[in-house]
Amino acid sequence: MSDIIMMKAAVLHGNEDVRYEDMPKPECGPGEVLIRVKACGICGSDVPRVLHHGAHNYPIVLGHEFSGVVEAVGEHASRLRVGQRAAGAPLLPCMKCVDCARGDYSLCKHYSFIGSRRQGAFAEYVALPEANAVPFGDSISFIQGAMLEPSTVALHGLTLSGMRGGEDVAVLGGGTIGQFTAQWARIFGARTVTVFDLENSRLDLARKLGADYGINTRAASFMDEAKALTGGRGFGAVFETAGSPVTMRMAFELAANHAAVCFIGTPHTALTFEPAQWELMNRKEFHLTGSWMSYSAPFPGREWELTARAFEDGRLRFDPALVSDTMPLSEAGKAFDMFKTPGAVQGRIMLTMP
Repeated sequence: MSDIIMMKAAVLHGNEDVRYEDMPKPECGPGEVLIRVKACGICGSDVPRVLHHGAHNYPIVLGHEFSGVVEAVGEHASRLRVGQRAAGAPLLPCMKCVDCARGDYSLCKHYSFIGSRRQGAFAEYVALPEANAVPFGDSISFIQGAMLEPSTVALHGLTLSGMRGGEDVAVLGGGTIGQFTAQWARIFGARTVTVFDLENSRLDLARKLGADYGINTRAASFMDEAKALTGGRGFGAVFETAGSPVTMRMAFELAANHAAVCFIGTPHTALTFEPAQWELMNRKEFHLTGSWMSYSAPFPGREWELTARAFEDGRLRFDPALVSDTMPLSEAGKAFDMFKTPGAVQGRIMLTMP
């Protein structure tokens, strides 16, 4: 029997227990490709998995926003070639249920997921079905390639909202997904794009990437300022990306009559509305929808194809300020410790491999 080949990985053994250690290198099975990971972002959903007992099981290798180089191609896989740059679409739908048959892969109840239910990309190598590997050109850096996943989440929300060109758009939250949501709104033909956040640095970045206005919600008069931008009508499309009860209630206030309101962010605390706040949905007759992940048919979907294309032709812009810190994989534990200090992380932390 051949010797087991080992690789380095950041392995979560328990709450706040991330260890940089050796583990077996995954094999490339039939229909799969093996990616040599070059960059993997720490998503907001990874933080509770590490710091708040949120992992499904232990030990587990997290990491689902990743890019790298195709190291090997398994039997029956013919779309990608060794040496090609690719990002990973982490969802592994069952492909058998009614939702999958309809192309609603994000809604599959029997799915697995690279980086939460299956070993992920906080490692030197990750194996995945060839269909989940999304190639991109050599002009795209690996750090930018690792941003494909959050940018597809933003695009999925806009697609579900049915947003039309010519609308005044509000984006609540200037984090990574919020920045991409604002950019997609501009690409979709928004009349104006306004980003709301607590941090001026994020608002400055949003304007740099194409937003018309940035409003700091710490200001006592921010709601009056926002309403003045639309002549008191409100915004025709509102995208909540922060997952905060405060901004979710704010979305109801900012929406215009017959607006499209989309909740992309995921709340982690109780969300309550006063009756008068909830009644705004009735009085304004706006359409409220949620958005979950980023997939459509044919798998992994137009979200991934369009994001890769928009990155390559420059319509979707990458800025170094989207990345808060770049750290080697060996310092993954230190990276997660940074999230213990409120405000210490203002963008994606990227874990990189040589």
